[in-house]
Amino acid sequence: MPGSVDLRIGIDVGGTNTDAVVLDSANRLLAKHKTPTTPDLTSGITSALEAVLGQIDQPVERITHVMLGTTHATNAILERRDLLKVAVVRIGAPATVSIPPFSDWPDDLRQVVSAGEVVVPGGSEVTGVPLVPFGRDEVARFLEKVGDSAEAVAISGVFSPVSGDHEQEAEQVVREVLGPDIPVSLSQGIGALGLLERENACILNAALVGVAHKVVHGLTAALTQNGIDAVAFLTQNDGTLMGLDYVLRFPVLTIGSGPANSMRGACYLADVSDAVVVDVGGTSSDVGMLLNGFPRESSTPTDIGGVRTNFRMPDLVAIAVGGGTRVTGSAEDVRVGPESVGYRLREEALVFGGTTPTLSDAAVAAGRASMGDATAVAGHEELLAAALRRADELVFVATDQIKTARGPVPLVVVGGGSVILPPEVPGVAQIVRPENYDVANAIGAAIASVSGQVDKVFKLAGRDRQEVLDLACAAAKDEAISAGADPAAVEIVEVEEVPMAYLTEPVVRIRVKAAGPLGRM
Repeated sequence: MPGSVDLRIGIDVGGTNTDAVVLDSANRLLAKHKTPTTPDLTSGITSALEAVLGQIDQPVERITHVMLGTTHATNAILERRDLLKVAVVRIGAPATVSIPPFSDWPDDLRQVVSAGEVVVPGGSEVTGVPLVPFGRDEVARFLEKVGDSAEAVAISGVFSPVSGDHEQEAEQVVREVLGPDIPVSLSQGIGALGLLERENACILNAALVGVAHKVVHGLTAALTQNGIDAVAFLTQNDGTLMGLDYVLRFPVLTIGSGPANSMRGACYLADVSDAVVVDVGGTSSDVGMLLNGFPRESSTPTDIGGVRTNFRMPDLVAIAVGGGTRVTGSAEDVRVGPESVGYRLREEALVFGGTTPTLSDAAVAAGRASMGDATAVAGHEELLAAALRRADELVFVATDQIKTARGPVPLVVVGGGSVILPPEVPGVAQIVRPENYDVANAIGAAIASVSGQVDKVFKLAGRDRQEVLDLACAAAKDEAISAGADPAAVEIVEVEEVPMAYLTEPVVRIRVKAAGPLGRM
């Protein structure tokens, strides 16, 4: 970290708990606190901030950076709430009219998000050559028709990551017809080549702009209430940071930030760079793979709330095993989840005087955990034992699925609900339960660097390979700097080059990731 960083606060807002930590410039943990998540964002963050500030004997002026990770975007999609109505413009007629936008969306999510859709002439070949002239008039007529209901606009074009000219022209039409203030998302900066998945990611991005404003406002309001004047960041899907302006442009990139934070925190706490990580929350567990200290990125399209997308996401297996997971049925036919009592665990679980059997109760009954009143599980022993066996099986299968090699690897267990996990897991060399495992997610946010990524197809005609590589690297560095990285310290950390065969002109797909420490104040 640059020398200008004094004290940093990391915050993670989960479905069950809001965690906060304070780290110094040497990444030493000075304070931590876990508090139940509140329905409104501000009060939960404020409560967590007040608690950790009360634990350190330092003036708030020493806090220079605050990093927040949140599951709000994910929950908004899963719960179909707080999403903007999106007018969808696809630039791809006549080539793509057979499968219109929203074709593969769940009906309930489509009804919440769609303000109408249209497919207009335009788009390009994979070489960047226009397919047909752009249908500017068709876009204008569509926008005039949906202008009263549309709260945001998503624009996707055929092969726009190669040539985004038609998307940019469409954005100009949006500004002319609907005004300068309506949020517009362009797919060329969000997803990879595949049109339908990239279009889906772009629509979700546009729908989440309202959620992003709520999160940013909640964070800034909480900082103001605590007298903190610091640079604020949100964490994104690859475990790195982005500035608040960047969040408002690309809110969809926060969807996988919670598990990514936990994996980065696990890497730091356990001092490992390659390992399987299981992050156990109150509602579910995420199982992922650490490679070189960062979450392994998914190489296949990712399903988010029933929508298939292709933007960068950590490679995860999610299972309904959490501290608040409900246990139902009988000992002979037990059912574990997917429902959870969530942040109401201390009201509804048996050991806390409630009436709902949970996996936390099962862990207490088996002697894995000590919380509440252990005698309260009396009469439920057989059901809870069967539930714990079922939960263990789910963990074993998920761990095996995420591994990339046959040999045993370390397994790092983090998260507040990790006490429910078994003491041994087949196929792992050892189980590491690091100190401060319960706030690994907030620590992961606090230690994060800033990144930028470019995934584009470049024409080689008239240019040599090194020239397009340099262009891609420069663009990735610019993305990282735009997201808040120190311009003097940004480095290229990953380069992938994929030649594309069977084309009349030589083209190459280049994926570059740049990362760097926080920019100086």
